[in-house]
Amino acid sequence: MMTQSPSSGVANAPELAIQTQDLNLWYGTFQALFDINLKIKKGIITSLIGPSGCGKSTFLRSVDRINERLGYVRIKGSIEVYNQNVYAPGVELAQLRKQVGMVFQRPNPLPISIRENILFGYRIHEERGGKISRSEADGIVEDALRQVLLWDQMKDRLDQKATVGLSLEEMQKLCIARLLPVKPTILLMDEPCSALDPKGTAAVEELIWELRGRYSILIVTHNMAQARRASEECIFMLMGRVVEHSPTEKLFVTPLHRETADYIEGRYG
Repeated sequence: MMTQSPSSGVANAPELAIQTQDLNLWYGTFQALFDINLKIKKGIITSLIGPSGCGKSTFLRSVDRINERLGYVRIKGSIEVYNQNVYAPGVELAQLRKQVGMVFQRPNPLPISIRENILFGYRIHEERGGKISRSEADGIVEDALRQVLLWDQMKDRLDQKATVGLSLEEMQKLCIARLLPVKPTILLMDEPCSALDPKGTAAVEELIWELRGRYSILIVTHNMAQARRASEECIFMLMGRVVEHSPTEKLFVTPLHRETADYIEGRYG
């Protein structure tokens, strides 16, 4: 059972949303993550950058325990979400995924109505078996769509199929909205703008910034400008290792490591 824990009580210490200790991961005999030790703060946007294959998405999927669906994945070390190890015995996947929501590269709305997309996860997690009143359901749908800045565009087409007639931007925002009714504390986003045009990217970035504070957001991106615009802290990974983790502006202006400077200046990756 996952429950949110209070901060440790250390004076002025920021509360952590995610903390890892000596995290290592193998796909069969290939080691993808090496001794990952990270402290990711609550309520801010943290970006993960690095060249393809450096372990960014692997790390993201480890937090939500998606990787373990692959029978050849082996993990050592710990990942804590609000001070609880997500790999500890007794942790229920359903409860973890209620607390930690995942947004993928390409929007994946379900082939049902916009309304039922929003209510889908809520009905699964609702302890009363999904039996909610129409007025309660309407309130949940409106609140979720307002949070992702879609209510005005969609309030008159809630019964429209979500896979027809929506732009990629609207689909991606809808996929984010689908997570919100179960009240997650963490949103993981794996290149959420990679399929979008510049206008759609700007709109989703605006949304991510609107959601900060209410949620702790960890976003994987290959777009250096996006990482700089849309995150408060930044983690640079290379060959399965964390090279640097610092406030975003500091990492881009005065990086501590040559590898970081080479990457953000486009020398490789």
